Amino acid sequence: MNTVDFSRRVSSKTISADIVAYHGLTTIANYIPTRDEATPTALQAVYEAMLTKQKKETEIAALLKAATDAARQAEVEFHSAVLAMKESVRGQFGSNSDEAQSVGYKKKSEYKRPRRRSA
Repeated sequence: MNTVDFSRRVSSKTISADIVAYHGLTTIANYIPTRDEATPTALQAVYEAMLTKQKKETEIAALLKAATDAARQAEVEFHSAVLAMKESVRGQFGSNSDEAQSVGYKKKSEYKRPRRRSA
């Protein structure tokens, strides 16, 4: 039996070829496998399990995208509200106030004045 490598997924091209081979098995009349995992009922069970888990993965991926979009929208709304609050504080108390400094602005008086350079 092959060792299972979980670091990579099986390519979709290989899965498609496997599905075609599985469906082709139904045309073989005298198939008698020697391995238990190669019986038609075992193949049917793992095929249905794969389809079920792929469906669940697709549903979860759609839910993840929806949750990501909702979180992104909430972040944008929060950022807009904070920007409005900061501008309101600056408008109410002035750009050189301690209140403006407490919400993240630098006081206007703390900026260095530009100096002329002599050529």
